[in-house]
Amino acid sequence: MSHFNEFDEQGSVPAKDAGSIISHAFEMYKGVFLYVFLYMVIYIVGDSIIQTLTGFTVWDFDYEDFKNASGYDIWKGPNSRVYYSFSGLWSILLAPLSVGLIYITNKFNTKIPIQFSDLFIGYRQNLVNILLYALITFVIFTVSLALCGIPFLFVYPLFLIGYPILFFENSNATEALGKTYNIAKENYGVFLLTALLGGIISLSGFILCCVGIIFSLPFINIVMYSTYCAFLGKPRQIIPR
Repeated sequence: MSHFNEFDEQGSVPAKDAGSIISHAFEMYKGVFLYVFLYMVIYIVGDSIIQTLTGFTVWDFDYEDFKNASGYDIWKGPNSRVYYSFSGLWSILLAPLSVGLIYITNKFNTKIPIQFSDLFIGYRQNLVNILLYALITFVIFTVSLALCGIPFLFVYPLFLIGYPILFFENSNATEALGKTYNIAKENYGVFLLTALLGGIISLSGFILCCVGIIFSLPFINIVMYSTYCAFLGKPRQIIPR
């Protein structure tokens, strides 16, 4: 599938604490900013097509209902179930793109020139396992969000480094699930705080009238890479055949 080259001595690795991991992720983010933007452009274009085809837009909801103590039911809008079903499928299909962003981040960290095609490497290497892992975690996260959302905050950190494990170690989906779970469970405090900080920063773009989300949302993918480096070491650079 791939082979390795001799750039293992280059690049930085953060300490095993949330502050160091987030700081490291910021440094990586600044270096791959263009690809973060491209990632979000692809996501938004696909999501816009889905909204057009389903006749549902995520911004058409009643703010009074949202502020009501009973909460806002995302399923009550016309065609909302169809939209969210296709939107979930789209997020799964984009999982290899997240892997590509992680791969690009590692190339930046190891000071290897980045190519545009690197963003799509997840569609060429270990694709089936990446999609299967994305499907399994999507189901887990959806169930946890359905339970008032609170369980999601505690479940998400357990799968924080699954994508880097899948790609850099060429693992299958079940191996990646087991490994990320076991490492996160043994270091849960650090993983929880890292995931919370990374999530807050990723969602911070909503503050700028939602436009800023284009630049901030993929930050969590960079956090995945930095967390992997902290606990498993910087991966050797993969050179596709």
